[in-house]
Amino acid sequence: MRLSGERFELAGDDRAFPPLLKASPRPPERLYGVGDPSALRPGLAVVGARRATPYGRTAARRFASAAAVRGIPIVSGGARGCDAVAHEAALAAGCPTVAFLGGGCDQLYPAENAGLFQRIVDGGGAVVSERPWDFPPQPYTFRERNRLIAGLARATLIVEAGLPSGTFSTADEALAAGREVWVVPGAITSENSRGANRLLYQGALPIIDDDSFADALFLTYGCLREPEAEGGKGEGADAPLAGRAAEEALLAALAAEPLGMEELRELARAHGPAGGELPWLMVWLATAQRDGLVAQYPDGRYGPRLPALEGGRP
Repeated sequence: MRLSGERFELAGDDRAFPPLLKASPRPPERLYGVGDPSALRPGLAVVGARRATPYGRTAARRFASAAAVRGIPIVSGGARGCDAVAHEAALAAGCPTVAFLGGGCDQLYPAENAGLFQRIVDGGGAVVSERPWDFPPQPYTFRERNRLIAGLARATLIVEAGLPSGTFSTADEALAAGREVWVVPGAITSENSRGANRLLYQGALPIIDDDSFADALFLTYGCLREPEAEGGKGEGADAPLAGRAAEEALLAALAAEPLGMEELRELARAHGPAGGELPWLMVWLATAQRDGLVAQYPDGRYGPRLPALEGGRP
């Protein structure tokens, strides 16, 4: 099957060549792609086992979707299992996704995912390779391809990885490029999680729930677009306070006593925008600290910025 859509070729010195990929240790000399070249912007790599367990597929879908609804492109390899699920999650969220192939774009592999590759192109994403159009996929080209997945991403999320595995090699490439590696823990009895758990042992960031993932997204990708709750925000008599009223509620609570993150999260759930309480809280805390309204105390709690903080504990 030959993909339909715009075709492009980008040399390393082209202005449209993705800067983040160019800054990786071994950038490709040329990219061949089908789709929208503007989709080649900093994203989140989501990779995992081809023979994914139901747990792995669920985690890949969950976290890829959570990133995609915030406007972060999903980058993966188009393989069976976790890769394909991550691409599908991005498409369902209406966010561009990029698939890097091991062979040329006219040698689709796996062939069973040809329909997925076409939907990626039709959805505003891109199917890309460093190999010429008719270059046949070879075992070594997939390992080489993994550095491109990691190179276009600010962070790589490992969902499931055995030992050895191509997924594990993507983490190696991310570390070599100085990018972040996040890992979803797995059962110690699962062969599919041996590599993932080893990465955690070596110091990768554990993604243990939705909140830890939202925190990681905020710290790595900045002030993100908040996903809207079903039915819209702020609608109805029982809708939470929004905007300035929510900020004033938090400032009043902090003026009364210093609060830790768990207490602040509860306040954000009560007063922040529905469906995006934690990202909103993290953005607000960063802004309030920048503006000198709030400070983080030595014990980790937050409270008003006081002169006493310049010399030590409040």
